[in-house]
Amino acid sequence: MPANEASPDDLRTVFGTRGTTYRCQCQRYKLAPREYFAGFPTEDRAHRLQEQADCDNPRSGRTSGLVAYLDGEPVGWCAVEPRSAYGGLVRHARVPWVGREEDKADDSVWAVTCFVTRTGFRKRGVSRALARAAVDFARSRGARAIEGYPITTKNVILEELHVGTEGVFRAAGFTEVSRPTLRRIVMRIDF
Repeated sequence: MPANEASPDDLRTVFGTRGTTYRCQCQRYKLAPREYFAGFPTEDRAHRLQEQADCDNPRSGRTSGLVAYLDGEPVGWCAVEPRSAYGGLVRHARVPWVGREEDKADDSVWAVTCFVTRTGFRKRGVSRALARAAVDFARSRGARAIEGYPITTKNVILEELHVGTEGVFRAAGFTEVSRPTLRRIVMRIDF
């Protein structure tokens, strides 16, 4: 479901209270110029995520992602919104742009930048379900395309899986656009 229809408590439950996911709060590509993780407390990142997700505000129509539920329990998160909303992705990330002539400011191209699945609920298809939902969500909001930047599963470090895997994106209908590095792929659906 769109995160603006979820409760703030459900979003906090998904991100937990410790570990990499908790520390990041899906802010890697959202930090403003000159902001950096060491100078930006986790509590502030969590507050920002709550504002971006716009939880408990179903009429707003604006949110930065989706929350997955399994038997009524909040179990996952997927960051999905116009690619231009990810300032760090546009400013610093090399992966999406290598060998491509793309208008970085094009709001009609959406991006999936992060997946979170709670401990105890992994290996149950949560990321795959979220990727499929992200496609439908972006399409329903007028996107002309949606992209993801997954990692290959060869020699992967667990903390890198937040970007998703090639299999997760393929299962949702994404096709490969480019392989800018040995371990990263740009995948896309044009609507």
